[in-house]
Amino acid sequence: MPGPRLDRYSTPDSPRAIVLLLHGGQERSVEPVENKHASWWRMALLARSLRRFGRRHELSVSLLQYRQRGWNSQTDPAPVRDARWALGQLTAAHPGVPVVLVGHSMGGRVACRAADDPAVVGIVGLAPWLPPGEPDRAIAGRHLRVLHGTADRWTSPAASRAYVERTRGTTASASWQPLEGAGHFMLRRLSTWRRFVEDSVTEILTATSHEEAPNKGIA
Repeated sequence: MPGPRLDRYSTPDSPRAIVLLLHGGQERSVEPVENKHASWWRMALLARSLRRFGRRHELSVSLLQYRQRGWNSQTDPAPVRDARWALGQLTAAHPGVPVVLVGHSMGGRVACRAADDPAVVGIVGLAPWLPPGEPDRAIAGRHLRVLHGTADRWTSPAASRAYVERTRGTTASASWQPLEGAGHFMLRRLSTWRRFVEDSVTEILTATSHEEAPNKGIA
């Protein structure tokens, strides 16, 4: 089985921050991820739409492709291992640079599990798969932003909202926003999902820079 892969969409020499996109998948599958799979290419579409934003704000923007499609394990999910590998690659190239994780569906769950990496300052969840009882310790001290379509039939808006509410006491900040009438796949109203990502990344990085030095942030 091939290893995980990082595709780069914005690559400034000295980025102000790193944005790592994490795609969805399935609850159980050992099938290798390929470009033909919708869960990957819909995030590739989003990544391409973020190129201008990344270049304008000197952000590194990358999309991880996992080794296999499935979550498969509660204790050691392969996509989380792949996300940690990607974080290692990106932070080794740019030590000390803050990271925001952006995950759709299963990728939102991956982001919340991998958020305990010291470089991660925030998570943006797009229709995230966050079932009841999902651990939340990894996101302590991070900023969390979630957008979920109210007509989603694949992942539960109620469950992701409950997750956000549960973490308000431990996160640096947390918000949940409904997208009225939207389903799961982001094929319609892609610009709305993109703007949410851009606004959330900007907000998280500005809040983080204010926490560290009051007069810095994304202009």
